[in-house]
Amino acid sequence: MKQPTLLDEDTKFLDLKGASKWASEYLDRKVTISNISYLIQYGRIKKYENKNKPLVSLEELKEYYDSLKKEKQWKKILGDDLNWHLSFVEYKEAERTKHVHRLHPYKGKFIPQLVEYFLDSHTDEFKKEVYFRKGDIVLDPFCGSGTTLVQANELGLNAIGVDISAFNVMITNVKIAKHNFRLLVEVINTLTSKLENFQKDRKNTVFDEHLLNELSKFNSKYFPSPDYKRKVIKGEIEENKYAKDKEKEFLNTYYRLVEKYQIHIKQNKGNSFLDKWFLAPVREEIDFVFGEIKNINNAEIKKVLAVILSRTVRSCRATTHADLATLKNPVITTYYCKKHGKICKPIFSIMGWWKRYTIDTLNRFREFDGLRTNTYQICLTGDSRTINLLERVKKRNHDFGEILQKQKIRGIFSSPPYVGLIDYHEQHAYAYEIFGFERRDNLEIGPLFKGQGKEARESYIQGIAEVLRNLKKYLVNDYNIFLVANDKYKLYPKIAELAEMEIVNQFKRPVLNRVEKDRSAYAEIIFHLKEKR
Repeated sequence: MKQPTLLDEDTKFLDLKGASKWASEYLDRKVTISNISYLIQYGRIKKYENKNKPLVSLEELKEYYDSLKKEKQWKKILGDDLNWHLSFVEYKEAERTKHVHRLHPYKGKFIPQLVEYFLDSHTDEFKKEVYFRKGDIVLDPFCGSGTTLVQANELGLNAIGVDISAFNVMITNVKIAKHNFRLLVEVINTLTSKLENFQKDRKNTVFDEHLLNELSKFNSKYFPSPDYKRKVIKGEIEENKYAKDKEKEFLNTYYRLVEKYQIHIKQNKGNSFLDKWFLAPVREEIDFVFGEIKNINNAEIKKVLAVILSRTVRSCRATTHADLATLKNPVITTYYCKKHGKICKPIFSIMGWWKRYTIDTLNRFREFDGLRTNTYQICLTGDSRTINLLERVKKRNHDFGEILQKQKIRGIFSSPPYVGLIDYHEQHAYAYEIFGFERRDNLEIGPLFKGQGKEARESYIQGIAEVLRNLKKYLVNDYNIFLVANDKYKLYPKIAELAEMEIVNQFKRPVLNRVEKDRSAYAEIIFHLKEKR
């Protein structure tokens, strides 16, 4: 990695003495050189060098001290038992979504650093106990998109995942699999060329380019950046009225181009998710690419391409930029985008996202390939309340099955579904329709459609307890179970009791990087369970 120097234009660096002086002034209290060295030693900020002289980034130093202020504010709201070290505030977004962890969007997943903290066999000043060691087996019975399995591989642990959703299992197994890069690149290039040829007979790409050109001219004239936003803030422009008038004005250009290129916008049917949330040109390209994927003989390559297509499709839904996380109403025309402060458009072709995600996927595979260990990871489709783990693992990989039978599972690290909070199947409804996966909503524990009432909470308690009781027979005697939960209804003491376990510790962590617009103080609990004595 290139070492930064004092000549770097984008980042300001300070030596330890300079950092000490700056921090003392910024905090209005004495910060010594030893204090700065401590931050470097324990990974709070990174160490840089210039001619063997240690340096720190001013931006990183400021972010660290700002986080301390936030810590005080959050503890005032959530309590002094908040474990701020588990906020992982020091990690950038790219580190929280490193390598294959960002292969596909998934609501409700935890960050890899949280998994790493509990699975890693090393200790630090905050972690006093080691729960897992290299070669152990860890289990995630609510595997989701596979964060636990990926981190287990990186840390030298064997791992088993179980999930009720076949689509989730496919994502996980694609993440942890070893891939033939040469063949994968070859197939991707061939498929991309076929899509380009398919587009030559259609007018949507030419229409899209013309539309973008017209939008660029219109936005430069009526929504210049940053002047437009500045005038809105000063009250010189009444945003809602102005934006509505300009949105209506540009629609004339939009409909003129639609007619010129004879673009068919709406699909002729509207019964399914794919019918409702995708413009007709996009749906045609989706169907074409999936048809080509079905003709590929290599099963592993086919799964990788399916994940890339699914990620692409998700980004091409006919919705506004502000409503990507929670769909409201399909958008079939240009519109004023409050997020970007200009007129934006829906997507008319998957090509841009397809190319972007094929490149990104290959890069993430290569990055993870340089970190992976020679260990076993398997994700199984099934219900953790009833699954015969040993039988299923042996069927998939006899050698791993033998290891499982001999040494058993050291423990569990998982984030069970939160009661009545997320519709885990519906978030990927498009994928179930494209690939024909069976939806098993009725087997979810704590599904959104059951709500959060008394009956739903009782059902949830029974479901999680059944999972723990079923899986105990595969665990070592002195097992460690870690369950990440937002237990606002205080359900986990009862769950532990029904599973004949006890909660021996609780780690209350702040959740700083939430996807939702609500960024208020929020915490979740990691419950540490062991066999009841």
